[in-house]
Amino acid sequence: MLSAKRRQDALVEAGIALTSELSLDAVLQRLTELAAELTGARYSALGVIDQTGAALEGFYTHGVGPEVHEAIGRQPRGRGILGVLMNEPEPLRLHDLRADPRSVGFPPGHPEMRTFLGMPIKLRDVAYGHLYLTEKEDGADFTEEDEEVLTLLAAQAAVAIENARLYEAATRWSRQLESVNEVITAIAGEVELPRLLDLVATRLRELLGARIVAVVLPHEGGLRIAAAAGAEIAGTILTAASKSAKVLERRQSERVDRVADDPEVDRELVEQLGVESAIFVPLLAADRALGLIVAADKLGDDPRLDDEDLRLVESFARRAAVAVELSQRVARDSLRRVVRAQEQERRRLARELHDETGQALASILLGLRSAEDAPDPAAQREAVARLRELVVTTLHDVRRLAVELRPAALDDFGLVPALGRLAESFREGSGVELEVESRLGEERLPGEVETAVYRIVQEALTNVLKHAGAKHVSILLTRKNENVSIVIEDDGRGFRPGETGDSGLGLAGMRERVNLLDGTLAIESSPGKGTTLVVSVPA
Repeated sequence: MLSAKRRQDALVEAGIALTSELSLDAVLQRLTELAAELTGARYSALGVIDQTGAALEGFYTHGVGPEVHEAIGRQPRGRGILGVLMNEPEPLRLHDLRADPRSVGFPPGHPEMRTFLGMPIKLRDVAYGHLYLTEKEDGADFTEEDEEVLTLLAAQAAVAIENARLYEAATRWSRQLESVNEVITAIAGEVELPRLLDLVATRLRELLGARIVAVVLPHEGGLRIAAAAGAEIAGTILTAASKSAKVLERRQSERVDRVADDPEVDRELVEQLGVESAIFVPLLAADRALGLIVAADKLGDDPRLDDEDLRLVESFARRAAVAVELSQRVARDSLRRVVRAQEQERRRLARELHDETGQALASILLGLRSAEDAPDPAAQREAVARLRELVVTTLHDVRRLAVELRPAALDDFGLVPALGRLAESFREGSGVELEVESRLGEERLPGEVETAVYRIVQEALTNVLKHAGAKHVSILLTRKNENVSIVIEDDGRGFRPGETGDSGLGLAGMRERVNLLDGTLAIESSPGKGTTLVVSVPA
């Protein structure tokens, strides 16, 4: 028997271990060893039950060697006397464990055990597990004093387990908050929707500990997996009869513990992915169903996702819905701007075709009649010469309109040659001196950048003709780091920026083109001192 002082010292040691050891496994293992030492037990064990209270999630032993562990095999499942302690969390002392009718015996290879002392691990009426001892030295029964010692050690074990779970919960909530903030920041920063949905799927899968998380959006009468983490299924098309489509139609979150028993699931896809459990949460914005998030299979022994997991998915779904709605709104606004710009361009071309080309063709028709009615060959030849000159002028105007619609040189040769031809046409048609200098190098720019820069220069030259009254214009193109800069200067009459409005000087279209490329546009001008337009766009 241990002396009272040794027992006191051992209990102090247990308290020190509880407050200084960071590893829960190390604390529980040491408490298991101290329980045997302080009571004279040959064997001791500590079982931790999971938060459902239905199964063991941890098991620590003392006195059983590796060979015996290997012979016994798996850890206890909480049946027999262990099940009694789990279901009836009260101290239990037995003279002969084998003689108790509630005992289910021992598996092959298990050592003989008779005397028994079991103690529930509880704190504030919450059961965390049990601590038990067998085979007291000299075959004696465990005593009330042993029970008191075990009660103290069990209380310390309960504190250790609760603290560990509280820390785990705090850490989990901290990670959730960080991930939610990351998604919110991404939305505020207008990250591209595919990248944002990938972020949602990836972060949510990490927080859930799930095998698969997918974001599903409507697509051509059905659904399409827009982003996925844990499986290569992005781009997969789901039919209007799929489980996802039904959930989206009902606009209600659903948790399915056994998808094999759900008549709505896509059997082929479920079998292909090996899905056992799933959560379906729709993305809702202003009562509109924009898509849904699907999470499948918890990693570990139990694949089922619980109510806490459902709440977490719903939290992410609210953020994802904001991102999808914002993306759709931006897309609609962009489409409206494009359509508006196209309509404005059509109106301009229609006016030119009516006012210039139409009148020219009418004059040609009248000229043909005059030539037919001419009294002599000389008069006819003179009329034909005038018609030929008018046809050439009209043909030139038609070609100019074609170039304005889409210059072939831009597609065939690139930005700089296309601007060269634009400059040549501008000089011939206006008499204004124009210089174009390029420092872009030989490498071509991306197609959308070349088109945008060409249209911006084209619109700027139109403004010069309509408003500036300039005699000289210069255009300088440079490349710096990953940006292209365009500087357009004229010596015209100038204006005060902001007073006339963008629409009056045709700047709205230029700003829209620049904004679509995430670029910048700056104007420097004052009356009588010309105008400088500076554009910078990523290349």
